[in-house]
Amino acid sequence: MPDRIYLDWNATTPLRPEARQAMAAAWDLAGNPSSVHTEGRQARRLVEDARAAIAAAVGARPQDVVFASGGTEANAMALAPGLRRGTGSPVQRLVVSAIEHTSVLSGGRFPAETIAAIKVSGAGLVDPAHLRALLTEGPPALVSVMLANNETGAIQPVGEVADIVHEAGGLLHVDAIQAFGKIPFDINSIRADLITLSGHKIGGPKGVGALVLAEEVQGLEPLLRGGGQELGRRAGTENVAGIAAFGAAIKVAMAELPANAARQQALRERLEKGLNQTPEIIVFSVDAPRLPNTTLFTVRGLRAETAVIGFDLGGIAVSSGSACSSGKVQPSHVLAAMGFSRELAQGAVRLSLGWSTTETDIDLALEAWRKLADALLRGRRNTA
Repeated sequence: MPDRIYLDWNATTPLRPEARQAMAAAWDLAGNPSSVHTEGRQARRLVEDARAAIAAAVGARPQDVVFASGGTEANAMALAPGLRRGTGSPVQRLVVSAIEHTSVLSGGRFPAETIAAIKVSGAGLVDPAHLRALLTEGPPALVSVMLANNETGAIQPVGEVADIVHEAGGLLHVDAIQAFGKIPFDINSIRADLITLSGHKIGGPKGVGALVLAEEVQGLEPLLRGGGQELGRRAGTENVAGIAAFGAAIKVAMAELPANAARQQALRERLEKGLNQTPEIIVFSVDAPRLPNTTLFTVRGLRAETAVIGFDLGGIAVSSGSACSSGKVQPSHVLAAMGFSRELAQGAVRLSLGWSTTETDIDLALEAWRKLADALLRGRRNTA
């Protein structure tokens, strides 16, 4: 039996060996990628090779990839008034789905009074009719809808969203961080104007991400000003080692995507078949298309903090949903937006799988869950 079982891949992934090797090789280079001497050009080559790998993976041009310190910064860069496509009018307001990551819900550089939220269904999918109503009146908007939710795994109808947004003269930003490397897509197939990515969700290191622009998008103002790095769009010396590792992780992730997606789908079905043996189990977004690796569930009376600790004591790492709350277990804003009660939102537990997850891992997790569920049911009977 392994010492630990890791089932929190949506929070972060282990570092892929290829990424580790690329990072170690980059550490041996002394040059600044902005320097013109040989050492500088060697560092620059690593950055540009990674930029090309990202561009190829998402169907974009290398010059439209902007490196950042991670997904949060990339989202903040994207959420800015003044963006436009070609000769179109610049966006002046922001419309976000109610289930976005907190780095998007914060609104970026838009004033609070210019931000509106799109309703979602009980399955966790954005409401196209409400989006259309929000865009009917007012100046052009930047709309931000994630490709796949980090808590429920629900895959959003971004193609339909893109049609609505573009018909209204707006731009579409897609936070694709959780979907990248798990389902196939590119910036053209989903018709996005901007997408954000993060290295540590696909086997790269923490602390590196990217904003990718569609070819005709203009008006991106730097969030960080100073030097002329990233074609003047993001100041600061590039994180060469992190970027090189990000690029290496992308190459492996994209090559393995079809096989990993199919295998994780089968493992998730095995997991949910076992979970469904628990009376009154709720698996969220089960009626929506979902990422192949993600299960968010609860039962009435469950406290997520208790469950997460219980799993942890059993040697299994799981989470209560998003991992971006400084270690705090908080009620899910995603489930609240979906119409679930605070009680259920406080009890949601997420298991997310990855490329090294095995059937044995799933079976041991189910064994641990049955013990927790039995204790919960005994407690109910004793208080009845």
